[in-house]
Amino acid sequence: MGRESSIGGTDLEIKLKNELRQKAVARECAEWIRRKAELRSYRDTNRAAGGYLVVDGTEPAAFQPIEGLTTSALGTTPSKQLTMTMGIPGDMARQYLCQFNAAWDSGELEDVTRAVIDSISTMYRENPPELVYYAALYRIFSEFLEDVSVDDLAKEGTGFKESKVWNLLYDFQQDAALAIINKLQTYNGCILADSVGLGKTFTALAVIKYYELLNRNVLVLCPKRLSDNWLTYKKNYVNNPIAADRLRYDVLYHTDLSRDKGLTVEGNDIEKFNWGAYDLVVIDESHNFRNGADTSSKVEDETQGNRFERLLNKVIRDGVETKVLMLSATPVNNRFRDLHNQLKLAYQGDPDAWSKKLGLDKPVDQVFRDAQAAFRDWSELPAADRTTTALTDRLDFNFFQILDRVTVARSRRHVQRYYDVSAIGPFPKRLKPVSLRPSLATSDEAGTYSQIADTLASLTLAVYLPTVYLHPSAAPKYADEHGRPPTSGREQGMVKLMSSILLKRLESSVYAFGITLGKIIEVIRHNLKVIEDYRAGASGASVEGVESFEYEEGDTDFTVGTKSRFSLEDMDWISWERDMLKDLEALEDIRQLIAPIDAEHDAKLAELRRVIADKVENPINPGNKKLLIFTAFADTADYLYESIGAYVEGRYGLEVAEVAGGSQSARCSVEGVRNDMNEVITCFSPVSKDRDVAYPRLKGKDIDVLIATDCISEGQNLQDCDCVINYDIHWNPVRIVQRFGRVDRIGSKNACIQLINFWPDVELDEYINLKARVENKMHALVMASTGDDDYINEDEKGDLEYRRQQLERMKDEVVDLEDAQGGISITDLGLNDFRMDLVEYRKEHPEIENVPYGIEAVAAGEEPGTIFVLRNANGNIDRLSGNPIHPFYLVYVGEDGSILHGYATPKDILDEMRRICRGVKEPVEDLCRAYNAQTDDGRDMAAQTDLLASAIGSIVEGKNESDIDSFFSGGTTGFLENDIEGIDDFELVCFLVVKRPC
Repeated sequence: MGRESSIGGTDLEIKLKNELRQKAVARECAEWIRRKAELRSYRDTNRAAGGYLVVDGTEPAAFQPIEGLTTSALGTTPSKQLTMTMGIPGDMARQYLCQFNAAWDSGELEDVTRAVIDSISTMYRENPPELVYYAALYRIFSEFLEDVSVDDLAKEGTGFKESKVWNLLYDFQQDAALAIINKLQTYNGCILADSVGLGKTFTALAVIKYYELLNRNVLVLCPKRLSDNWLTYKKNYVNNPIAADRLRYDVLYHTDLSRDKGLTVEGNDIEKFNWGAYDLVVIDESHNFRNGADTSSKVEDETQGNRFERLLNKVIRDGVETKVLMLSATPVNNRFRDLHNQLKLAYQGDPDAWSKKLGLDKPVDQVFRDAQAAFRDWSELPAADRTTTALTDRLDFNFFQILDRVTVARSRRHVQRYYDVSAIGPFPKRLKPVSLRPSLATSDEAGTYSQIADTLASLTLAVYLPTVYLHPSAAPKYADEHGRPPTSGREQGMVKLMSSILLKRLESSVYAFGITLGKIIEVIRHNLKVIEDYRAGASGASVEGVESFEYEEGDTDFTVGTKSRFSLEDMDWISWERDMLKDLEALEDIRQLIAPIDAEHDAKLAELRRVIADKVENPINPGNKKLLIFTAFADTADYLYESIGAYVEGRYGLEVAEVAGGSQSARCSVEGVRNDMNEVITCFSPVSKDRDVAYPRLKGKDIDVLIATDCISEGQNLQDCDCVINYDIHWNPVRIVQRFGRVDRIGSKNACIQLINFWPDVELDEYINLKARVENKMHALVMASTGDDDYINEDEKGDLEYRRQQLERMKDEVVDLEDAQGGISITDLGLNDFRMDLVEYRKEHPEIENVPYGIEAVAAGEEPGTIFVLRNANGNIDRLSGNPIHPFYLVYVGEDGSILHGYATPKDILDEMRRICRGVKEPVEDLCRAYNAQTDDGRDMAAQTDLLASAIGSIVEGKNESDIDSFFSGGTTGFLENDIEGIDDFELVCFLVVKRPC
C-alpha cells in the first residue's frame, strides 16, 4: 500500500499542500481515476519492474527511468533532485509497451484502483476529528513505534487488566499506569508526580499488580505514618477493596534504611534482610530522598552512608536488576537538584548510559546543572515577570526530554479538562479562603506581635555561640580529628535558624512560644552561674558548645546538641557574659509582654472558638460539623486540645482528637477509641477510611474536630471533612496546599470545601518585613560561615517579595500545588499519554499508517481557529529550544491570525486535540457544512492560507523580518508561488479546523 499511497506526492512535493487546495484537487483526481483509469500493482513487491513510462498511441513513446507517478518525477513541478530521464522512441518503445501488456495480463498483478481512490478520497471526504488526531500522533511518534520493544509495553496477556485494582482506576489513572510500566521497562525508573488528591497510591498498586503477575518481587518504602495504608492493601482485610488481588509486596519504613538491627513493621529481621532481592522498589513520598548523598541522616553505622546511599547501594545496585517507581506530589521543592537526586536512583550511578538511552545531547548531570542555572537567572527577574512560561523558555530541549521520558505528572486542572469527569465525579468547589487576624491577647496589658518580633530581631543568642569568644591562641586546643580549629560559622547558622523558629512559634501560639522562651532563659542562667562561680575562684570551669541542631515541624521543640566543652580560661568570658545578660534582659522583657496571655485572655484561641461555633450553626455542607485544624507545633496542638476539648464537647456535643506525632501519637475524647493515630483519623473520616467495615467496634464513635501537626499533611484521605483551619500560616505555600489536600480530593461527598487561615495581627507587608529582619541576619551570618552547610530552611526561598506575592494570592484563592511551587512544577509537561494513545489505537487500526499527509477535519471547540501540524522537511531549521517534538511543529492559530498556542507548547495543543477529537468517530456534519460553505468545498482556501502563513511565521521568528514578509508575499492564495529559498521548509502533515458548536 506504500506504493499506492505515494501517488499523493513526495516529501518535496508540498507546494499544493501548503496552498491547502488539496481537497478540491483530490476530489477531481479521484473522479478522473473513476472515469478513466485502472491501476494494478504486483502482489509480490520484489517483482516490481524498473521504473518506466509508456505512452500508447499511433506512435508509442517510452521514458526511463521514472521514479514514480509524482509531479516532481514527471517534471511538471520543480525538484531538488537532479534526475536524467531519457525518451525512448520507435521500436524500442513498442518493446516496452509489449512488456507492459504482458505484465498487465500475467495474473501477477492485483487491481488497486479502489485502494488508490480510497487513499486520495481521504483528502477530500469529511474526516472524523479522531482520524486527524491519530494521524498527527502517528507522524509525530512513528519513531517511538519503531524503537519500542514488545517488552517495553504492558503485556496484556498477564491479565492485569482483569485485576480488581485495575478496574477501580479512573481513566487518567489507567493511562498513568500504562505509561509508568513503559517507562520502567525502558529506563528502569519513573516518578509519578500527579498533584495532591489524584490517587497516586492506587495507580502504583496497579503497577505493582502487573509486576507481581510477572512473578517479580516488590518492595514498598514509605514513611511510617503512611504504612497502614500500604499494609491494608496487601492484607485479607474486610476493608481492603482489592483483597481479591492478593498482593504480596513487602513494606519497610524509610527509617529502616538507617538501621542495622531490629524488626520491620512486618516482623522481618533487619540484620538478616536480603535488601537486593527486589525487582521493583516503590518509594512513597520520594521527595524525602531529594537531598541525595550530600546530606546527613542518622544511621547506626556512618561508614555505610546515609539513607539515600544505603537505598542506592543495598537495595538498587546490589542483587537483581531493580526498577524504581517514585511517588511524590512535590519531587521538586525549590531547586532542580531535588529531581536530579531522585532520578539518580533510576540510573544507578551510570549517567552516561542513561543519557544515551534518553537520547540527550549532553550528559544528564550537565542538563540539570544548566537547568539550575536557568532557574537562578529566572529567580532574579522581577516578581511580576517570574512566570512558569518565563522559566520554561529558559530550559533547553534536553530537560524536557528527561521529563517526558521518566515522569508522569498531571495537575488537577489537566484531569478536569482532558478527561471524562463524569466517571470521577466533580471535585468539591473551593470557597474563597477566610483570612483572620486576631490579636495576641484580649488584654491591653499584653504586648503585640510586632513588639515581640522586633525584640526577637535584636537577640544575639550568645549563649549558643561560645566559639565566637574563644581566644585565637586557644583555638588549636579544640581542633577536630582533622586538625581543623572550631569556627563560629556553624553555630551562627544554627542560632539564626533558632531565631526564625522562635518567630514561628510566636506566630503559632503564645503557649508554644513561652515554652521555648523559658528553655533559652534557663540555659542562659545556667551559664551565667558558671561564670559567676568562676569569678568567685572556682577552678576548671567549662561550658558547652553547639555541636548539632535538630528540628522538624511537629516536634515539641528543637534541641541543641552540646558535646564540645570549652574552658572559661580560654574564652573572653567577660564579653560573653555581657552579651548573655543583654539577651536575658530582652527575653525577660518578652516574658513580661506575654505574661497576661493565658487561655482566658488568648484572643486567637477565642477566635478559634468563634469559628467552631459558626461552623456548627452554619454548616458549609448540610449536617457536616467536621473541622481539621493544622498547626506546625506539637506544643500548640497540645494547648488547643486542652483548651477547647471540654469546651466544644460541653457546648456543642463535638468530640475532639489530637494527632501530633511522636511516641504519644494521638489522643481523643471518645470512649473506646484508643490513642492510636490510625484509629483516631479513621473515626474522624469514617466514610473515606471505610471505618464501619474495618473496625466494627468503632461504629458510631465519630470524631468531629481533629487537631493535627503536619505529620498527617501528606498521604491521608480525610475528605469526610469540609473545612481546614491553618491555626498558624505556613511560610511555605506548598505546605498550605498539602494540608488542604487532605479534604480537596477525588471522592469527596462535599459540594464545597473551606480553607480558613489565621494570620499574625499585622498587615502582610509588615509581616514579610518582620520575617525579613530575622532572615536577613540569618543569611548574612550563614554566608560568613564555612559555606558547606546552609542552615536556612531549604523549604523556603530567600526572595521575600516573591513569597509575599504568593501569600497575597492565597488570601483570595486556594491555589493548586503547581502554582504554589512558584514556577518550578513539572506537572503537565510529558507526552507519554499520547504515545500510549497511539499504541492502543494502532492495535485496532493498523491502517493509520496509510493515511496521507494533508488531511483535515472540523471539530467543535471553545477557541475557534486552526491547529496546524507541520514537519520541517529539509533540515534547514535547527531544533528550536523548547520544542520537544522536532522536526514536527504544532501551532494553534486563532481565526484572527493570533497565535493561541505556539510551537513551544505542543503538549497544550495535543491535549486540546485529544479533548475535542478522541472518541469523535464521525464527521461533525453541521460544522462540516458550515466550513464547506465558507471555503466553496475547498476551492477557496484564502483564509486558511493566511492562518498557515501566521503559523509558519511564528516558527521562523528568528529569520529576518523582511525574509518572512517576502516568504508570504504575493496575495492570499499565491504567497508560496514566489521562487524564494524557504518555500519547502515545512510540509503540512494535517490540520484541524476548530469551530464553536452550532
